[in-house]
Amino acid sequence: MVRDIGIEVEPPKSSCDDPNCPFHGSLKVRGAKLEGRVVSDLMQRGVVVEREYLHYLPKYERYERRRGKYLAHNPDCIKAKKGDKVLIAECKPLSKRKSFVIVGVRE
Repeated sequence: MVRDIGIEVEPPKSSCDDPNCPFHGSLKVRGAKLEGRVVSDLMQRGVVVEREYLHYLPKYERYERRRGKYLAHNPDCIKAKKGDKVLIAECKPLSKRKSFVIVGVRE
């Protein structure tokens, strides 16, 4: 059985028994929803997602490109790999630096 997490994403086709899965476990998502690319998948059930964004500099009246890296939980039913474009959503802190979970793979 797949839960409705309140975000317009397609639920995964496979199921899992991960308690920190927003679709099959009891993890609730809230707050920020970000899109980025997976740059590392070496952790167990975890990935590093890099997000590029533009920051405005008023002095020069121009934008500069910046990057941010986020640690995210990778549920067993989603299995995002390095190079995938993913949608991550904020959740309760799962570890010291991990407060996001992958809710969908775009590419």
